[in-house]
Amino acid sequence: MLAHTLKAFMELMEHDFVSWETLSAAFIKKIVSYVNMNVVDASVQQLSLSILENMVPTSRLLFELVRKEVTLDRLLTHLQVTNAQLQLKAMALLIALLLAATDAERRDMMDYLREKNIRQFIHKNIIHSSEPLGDEMAHYLYVLQSVSLNLCERRMRTSMDPYSQEQRELLQSLRQTAFESESEASASNFSTERRRSLCAKEFRKLGFMNNSNPAEDLRRAPPGLLALDNMVYFSRHTPNAYSRFVLENSSREDKHECPFARSSIQLTLILCEILHVGEPCSETAQAFYPMFFGQDHFFEELFCICIQLVNKTWKEMRATQEDFDKVRGDAGAPDGSWGHGLCTNTGAPGSVTRLGVTSWAPQVLQVVREQITRTLSLKPTSLELFKTRVNALNYSEILKLRQTERLHQEETLAVPVLELRERLKPELLELIRQQRLLHLCEGTLFRKISSRRRQDKLWYCRLSPNHKVLHYGDVEEGVHSPPIESLPEKIPVADMKMLLVGKECPHTKEKSSGKQNKDVLELAFSVVYDVEEYCLNFIAPTRYEFCLWTDGLNVLLGKEMTSERTQTDLDVLLSMELKLRLLDLENISIPDTPPPIPKPPSNLNFCYDFRHAEQ
Repeated sequence: MLAHTLKAFMELMEHDFVSWETLSAAFIKKIVSYVNMNVVDASVQQLSLSILENMVPTSRLLFELVRKEVTLDRLLTHLQVTNAQLQLKAMALLIALLLAATDAERRDMMDYLREKNIRQFIHKNIIHSSEPLGDEMAHYLYVLQSVSLNLCERRMRTSMDPYSQEQRELLQSLRQTAFESESEASASNFSTERRRSLCAKEFRKLGFMNNSNPAEDLRRAPPGLLALDNMVYFSRHTPNAYSRFVLENSSREDKHECPFARSSIQLTLILCEILHVGEPCSETAQAFYPMFFGQDHFFEELFCICIQLVNKTWKEMRATQEDFDKVRGDAGAPDGSWGHGLCTNTGAPGSVTRLGVTSWAPQVLQVVREQITRTLSLKPTSLELFKTRVNALNYSEILKLRQTERLHQEETLAVPVLELRERLKPELLELIRQQRLLHLCEGTLFRKISSRRRQDKLWYCRLSPNHKVLHYGDVEEGVHSPPIESLPEKIPVADMKMLLVGKECPHTKEKSSGKQNKDVLELAFSVVYDVEEYCLNFIAPTRYEFCLWTDGLNVLLGKEMTSERTQTDLDVLLSMELKLRLLDLENISIPDTPPPIPKPPSNLNFCYDFRHAEQ
C-alpha cells in the first residue's frame, strides 16, 4: 500500500499543480527514512529515491536538506546491491546532488567518494554486472565521468604564476628528477651564474621553449597548470619511463629530438578536448569509458600512456623540430579563402581550416590524437588494454585506415567515378591556371640576396592585367602593393624563353654551400628572356609563393604546371566537385558497369498523332 501511495504521489507531482517547495520538512524526512532503513521493501526505497531526486534540483533549501539527511555512505550501500532498479535510482539521486552542488561542494563530494572507492563499486557491481547496462544508467555513468573530469577544469584554466614558490618547486622537480644525479656534485662548485646557465641548458633538454624562464611556457591557459601537474605525475609515478624519454631525446641530434615539455603541453590540451574537460554535461549522452571507473587518477594515468605514445609516433614519423610547428592540413589561407573563389592551402604552411576553425596542433600530435580517439571508440575496459591497442595502432596503420576510409567514402574506385574525374580535370586545371595568373597580377614582394647573404633590398614584381607584360622594380621598406605604374622595368611575356628552378638558376650556382644555401635553392627560380637570354632572378619568400609563381610563369610560357601545389589543389577541387555531383547518390551503390539498354520495340505504332487531336 505504501508503494502505491508513493507512486500516486509521484504521478500527481509530475502534473506540476503543486510546487516541490511546498512540501514540509517532516514529509521529506519521512521519505528519507525509507531510504535510510535497512529492512524495507525495495519498491518503496526505489520510489523514495526517485521522489528525492526530483526534489533536489528545484531549490537550494531542498538540496541542502536532502544532502544532510541522505549520506553519501548510504547511497554507496544502495549501489552495491544486486537490484538493478535500486542501483539506478540511487545513482540518479547521487547525480542530482552532484549537479545541484556548488563547485566547492562538488569537489568535496567527489573527494569523499574517491576515498570510498566509488569507482570500484561501479566497476564491479554495475559495469560488470550480470545484467546488461540500460540507457539510463549509461547516461548517469557518463555524467559522473564528466563531473569527475571537470574537476580538472580549475587547474586547466589557471596560468602558472612565476612568483609562486610551490609552482616553481614543481617545475624544478622535473629538472632534478631527470638530471640532478649527474650534475648535482659538479654544480655545487659552480658560481651562481654557471649554475643558472646549467639549469637553462637542462630545461632546454626537457623541451621548454623559454629555457631561461620555463614558467613562461605554462602561462597559456588552457592547458595551464594541468600540463605541469601531468608532467610532475609522470616523473614521479613512472620515473624510469620519464628519464628514458628525456635522456633518449637529449642524445639525439638537435633537429630530431622530441621536446618533452612542449609535447606534454599540447597533449594535455588534446586530452582535454577529447574528454570534453570544462564542457557542460549533455542531457542525453551515454558515451562513458568503462576504463575510467577501473582506475584512480584516470586523466594522469592516461597522460602517462599517451606521452610515451607521442615519443613512439615521433620516431615512426621521423619527425624533426621543424615538423613540430607544422600542421597536417588540407588547407586554409589565413583569411579562410583562396583569394579568388577557391578554397585550399595558402600562407601559413599546413594550417587546417574547416568551417572557419583553424587547428594549429603539431602534425605528430594530430596523428597521436587520431590514435587516441580511434582506440577510445573501441571502449577498452582497462588502461592496460587501451595501452596495448593504442601502441598497436602505429603510424603506418593510421595511414592505411585513412586511405581505406577515404576511398570508401568517396567511392573513388568505382569505374564511373574515375571516368567522371577525368572529365572534370581539364575544367578544374583551367580554374587553377586562372587563379595562378590572378596571383601574379596581384604581385609579390621579393628580397634581393647579395653575395654576403644580406637581405637588405626589396623589389616588387607583378603581371599586367592583360597578361602581356611583367612589371618589376625596387621598392622601399613598408610598401606592400605598389601601383603598376611605379614599377619602371618591363619584360614582355612574348620575349620570355624558359623558366629555370633550383640549381639551374644562375644566381644559385655562385653561392656557397650550406644549410642557408639549401633553403635558397628550394625557393629560387629565374625567367630567361630576350634574344640575348638575360635572366630575371627570384627568391620566393615562402614555398607557397614559389609554387604559385612557377605555376603562373609556366602558364604564360604555355607549359604544364609542375609544382606540388597544383596536384594538391586539383585533388581538393576534384574531391569537392565529385561530392557535389554525387550528392543525390548518397547511400546508393554505383555499379561498375552501366545497366543494359533494352532492345528497341518491334514497331513504333504506339506514337500519338497530335494532328488528329487538333482537328
